[in-house]
Amino acid sequence: MNLPRRTFLQIAAGAAVLPAMASIAQAQTYPTRSVHLLVGFAAGGPSDIGARLIGQALSGRLGQPFVIENRPGAATNLATEEVVRATPDGYTLLEINTANAVNVSLYDNLSFNFMRDIAPVASTVRGGAVMVVNPSVPAKTIPEFIAFAKANPGKLNLGSGGLGGPAYLRGELFKAMTGIDLVHVPYRGVEPALVALLGGQVQVVFAAAPGLIDYIRSGKLRPLGVTSATRMKILPDVPPIGDFVPGYEVSTWDGIGAPANTPPEIIAILNKQVNAVLADATFRERLADLGLEPFASSPADFAKLIAEDTEKWGKVVRAAGIKTD
Repeated sequence: MNLPRRTFLQIAAGAAVLPAMASIAQAQTYPTRSVHLLVGFAAGGPSDIGARLIGQALSGRLGQPFVIENRPGAATNLATEEVVRATPDGYTLLEINTANAVNVSLYDNLSFNFMRDIAPVASTVRGGAVMVVNPSVPAKTIPEFIAFAKANPGKLNLGSGGLGGPAYLRGELFKAMTGIDLVHVPYRGVEPALVALLGGQVQVVFAAAPGLIDYIRSGKLRPLGVTSATRMKILPDVPPIGDFVPGYEVSTWDGIGAPANTPPEIIAILNKQVNAVLADATFRERLADLGLEPFASSPADFAKLIAEDTEKWGKVVRAAGIKTD
């Protein structure tokens, strides 16, 4: 049967509207079951802690469990690949952070394009990190550590959560700006690196504050400086590294991403709820106690930040000649 052109176009237009209507209807009831938030680092690390706090709060606001799943490995690339392949329905999300922006330049043969395949949903927190040493290291200040390292070239180990990760970049930048020789020892996550630091297998780690506070307060680790431009509320007696190494400053961010083509209505729901969580005074105080700062934004502004950091860290990676194994 031959349809008149006008009739055909009307039918085609109606068919095109159906998926959009289905998407809107799905968003109106979202979520109806558990949402899985994948974290590309080991349990107990700063990104894991932040994700669990946000997930717990979102569970309460949206009435469905937000299940945190740790997928450590390849500096977050394993978790990212799994989310890229997931159905774009809002039920599989990714904890994204500065490492994802770094990986764009660090890895040449990824099976995905992060900028294309992950849709930014909402930023969550940002903050600096802490340079901590094993108490066996005699240095008690940044200048003393630099002098000790220069007197013992190649004899001190720098632990990190993996090549190209935030802890690695903080340490490499410190090495470059001070001219000291530290041996990099990568682990599958910052928490294993801290275990090695506690055991004396490595002597220094640049890690985010949430996973360090108990160790610092108990005297098991000694803080020498913070990577942020100003002191942290939670560690008011620890000076910025930049006070002794002019120009040194590294702050990182975390957020939530989703597979590309996730309905914008679902992204909007998640963004609104995350920002509501971050605006809560009690939640903000809880973050401050961990050395973190709430960081709310729209999906568009978050996308802009990711693009800017991808370019920024790309220049660092290329200038330093950093290569993956």
